[in-house]
Parts: sequence; structure tokens; C-alpha cells
Amino acid sequence: MLGRMGGPPAEFRPGRWRGALLQSAAMDTPPLILCLGGLDPTGGAGIQADIETLGALGARALTLVTALTAQNTTNIDAILPTPVDFFTRQLEVLLSDIKPNAIKIGLLGSDQLLPPIRRLLANFDGPIVLDPVLRAGGGFETGDQALCQQLREEILPLITLITPNRFEARCLTGEEQHAVAAADLIDAGAAAVLVTGADEATGDSLCNTLYSRGHKPLDFSWPRLAHDYHGSGCTLASACAARLALGDDLPAAVAAAQAHTWHALAQARQIGRGQWLPGRST
Repeated sequence: MLGRMGGPPAEFRPGRWRGALLQSAAMDTPPLILCLGGLDPTGGAGIQADIETLGALGARALTLVTALTAQNTTNIDAILPTPVDFFTRQLEVLLSDIKPNAIKIGLLGSDQLLPPIRRLLANFDGPIVLDPVLRAGGGFETGDQALCQQLREEILPLITLITPNRFEARCLTGEEQHAVAAADLIDAGAAAVLVTGADEATGDSLCNTLYSRGHKPLDFSWPRLAHDYHGSGCTLASACAARLALGDDLPAAVAAAQAHTWHALAQARQIGRGQWLPGRST
């Protein structure tokens, strides 16, 4: 089911983050993952997907809501961003007491949140996973070209792994070919890029590809499931963050996260009229 994997690049070996991991182990607690994202009333995506995914994988979610959303399983109708002053206050109060072992970023809701997020990332020494949520499954666009440009310039150089689908990779780079888009994202500063193919897959299988500087692309082939799914990207990115925080090197973390996500989607249920919501496999 999985593509062949070579040895991990040195910059992705777990020793890079061992200080944060040892802190968690010494406290006899699961790894703590700080999740920044939107609140989805369906429970399929956003912060709730992060919480459920991390819990299933033996990590614990710390959560900061970037936006409230009016949405269902068919589409997003509206987004209400968290005021930047209050978001900053939430962040400062939380970090005055607790140090996370990894960070996962999803829906931003507003480019006004980028300055405090950038300060957070610049002072963080653990793995950081970015799921660039730029469009809902129903077509509602959650980011524009200005936000894409700011993400590239201010956030990408601080990111361990970005997990765009093919549409998002094009939006972030303007490149039609996903391999060229991934190379552009790495040139912009991302340490690694996992381009997922489910949003444009045809036939009986889909392919996700991991790119990193100086190493050959690594393909992961999966049987294509029967339905359209809500929250698959959130689940995948959270699972990547959990596996990295648990000490996996990057290729192993990405492989394990995809396996978790595939099985969660295989257990999905349709609770509304639109996309199916992931189950939470262990």
C-alpha cells in the first residue's frame, strides 16, 4: 500500500526535537500538540478533528480557535475570525503555563493573525505542520492571493512540513504541475512538502508525494475510497504532527499519518446531506 521509503534526511531525524520530547517524557505526559484552527459545527474538521485525531494517536491537543464558522457538510457559509488582540492574549496566557511539543496550523480565518503566529513559530524549536486550508470541499474559498503571499513570505520559512492538496499547491505557487509547485514551496523555505492527491484523483487509486530538499520524491499510493470526505486534510496534518512529536522521522511520520487517515476515512459516516465525516481509528 505504501511507496518505498529510503533513509530519512538528517534534518528530519528525531534528535532535532529531542529536547521537547524529553520534557514530555519526564513529565510522564503524552506529547502536547498546539493546534491553531477553526471551529467546525459538524465536528468533522478543524479543531474537533485535531482533538480526536491526536487523542487516538496518543497525543494531547492544546487548542486556539482562529475563527468561528457557519458551515455544514456541504460547504462553509461564513467565517468570523477571532479578534487578533484576544487571540494573542489566549496564546500568551497558554504559553505562560504550558510548552507544546509540536504545532499544527489549519484554517487561519484572517491575515491579521499572522504576526502573532509568526512570533510563536520563530521562538519554537519543535516540529511545525501547516495544513493550508484555502478552500472548503463545497467550494467556499477561505484564503485569497494576498494571504497566500503572506504565508509564503512569513510562515513557510518556519515550517517543518506543509500538507497542501493539489489545488492548494497551485494557489500557493501559481504552478500547475505539483512537482514544480512543491519545489517552489521548498525554495520559499518549507523544509518538506506533502502534496496530497485525493482532491483530483481519478480511477481506483490516489497518490500522495513527499518532497524535501536534496532528496528524491517519495510516493505513497492508496486505494481510492468511494466517497467525498470532510476533514481529511485536518486529520492528516494532525496525525503528522502527532507522529513527529512521538519521535518518528519525517518519512515514517508521514507514512503512519496517512495510514491513520485512510483507515479513519474507511470508517466514515454521512451524517448530513454532503461529505462524509471521518471515523476516528486507533
